[in-house]
Amino acid sequence: MRRVLTALAAFSIAASVLPVAAEAQTSQRQRDRGSSGQQQASGEEDAPRRAPRIAPLRRRANAGPCPYVKVLYDAARYVELEGGRAAVANVGYTGEIEGVSSDCEYREDDPIRVDMNVLFNLGRGAQAAGDQRTYRYWIAVTERNTAILSKEYFDLPVNFQGQRTASVTEERTIVIPRAEATTSGGNFEILVGFDVTPEMAEFNRSGSRFRVNAGAAPAAPAPTSTPNP
Repeated sequence: MRRVLTALAAFSIAASVLPVAAEAQTSQRQRDRGSSGQQQASGEEDAPRRAPRIAPLRRRANAGPCPYVKVLYDAARYVELEGGRAAVANVGYTGEIEGVSSDCEYREDDPIRVDMNVLFNLGRGAQAAGDQRTYRYWIAVTERNTAILSKEYFDLPVNFQGQRTASVTEERTIVIPRAEATTSGGNFEILVGFDVTPEMAEFNRSGSRFRVNAGAAPAAPAPTSTPNP
């Protein structure tokens, strides 16, 4: 009987101790997790922020397509011909619009902003008077395949610095108003060309052309030796 009472007393003591021990272990684990979380948070604050994996877009998407930009064939070249005769010896200053790159931006009811880069290749022939020449070109905005809405002229001063050819890139910005927010850039067309005379335009339409270095003096032939008889 005494052994049974002793065993029951021991079980009662163990039962009262176990919850206390379990509670102590639980509190210790919570303190450990809290300490670990504080260390991790501190480490995250000390560590440098990582760069985003995807770079942000440079700009928001446009409300619609950009206007079509092209060089007008009749005015794509500029060729001065002394006396109007198509011969290399008669060529003065020449020019050619080599290419145009463009980008546009518009949203909601904003006007259309078109940024353009125009590459010119220029030359001077046998009849060119000097190293400097100011060319003239234009940029026109049209309602596509119909009327011209605006046309602006620009001067292009060039210094050949003793060379026969030169290349120049012009940066221009064109702003096109829109009647309403639903007006698309696809309704417009932008044309680029030299300010040419009717004779120059006809020369271009005929398909005849000179390179921009036309008129350069040909290289002298190499001397030949005559064998002794």
